[in-house]
Amino acid sequence: MLQPLIRWTRAVLFSLAGVAAATPALPASTVATDAVRDALATTPAPAPAVTQAQSAAQVRAEAVARADTSSASSDTVALTPIRGKTAIARSTAYNSVPGQTDSTPFITATGTRTRPGVVALSRDLLRTFPYGTKVMIEDLSGKYTNMLRGRVFIVEDTMAARKTNSVDVWMATRSEALNWGARQIRITAVR
Repeated sequence: MLQPLIRWTRAVLFSLAGVAAATPALPASTVATDAVRDALATTPAPAPAVTQAQSAAQVRAEAVARADTSSASSDTVALTPIRGKTAIARSTAYNSVPGQTDSTPFITATGTRTRPGVVALSRDLLRTFPYGTKVMIEDLSGKYTNMLRGRVFIVEDTMAARKTNSVDVWMATRSEALNWGARQIRITAVR
């Protein structure tokens, strides 16, 4: 029942368009068979598997090395945004303890060691301020203006995926991080 209806619909449509209702010619069955056989014969190369013995630091270091070689071969003009790009975000502080970081607390997401001047950004801010961007931080409450004045920070770390519009400043001790607390800041790209 369905086949005659399809043929009738095709004939009506072609007659309305002024085209003969001829069915298109199909390739010989050997051509189709050969094409299927060729497609099944070629198998893609398997992706390199990551062994369970590799630590998180080794995996991260390899990813950074791959990114460095791929960015060196690409025609990217600049990695940092235009000077003066600004965002207002929530700022907290962290220090290098496993409870606040992953299993490698002294290694940043870019593979460098934590040190004063390193900041971690939430993933939404990383689109605006990519890794390696030099930024200045201004405390909007005015309490820590002297501590931050003239200081340049480098974006080298990232925060947990659940965090949005947030900046984490690395501090050497837990007491410094607790004194920093949580505050509104303005982050500005300088280079």
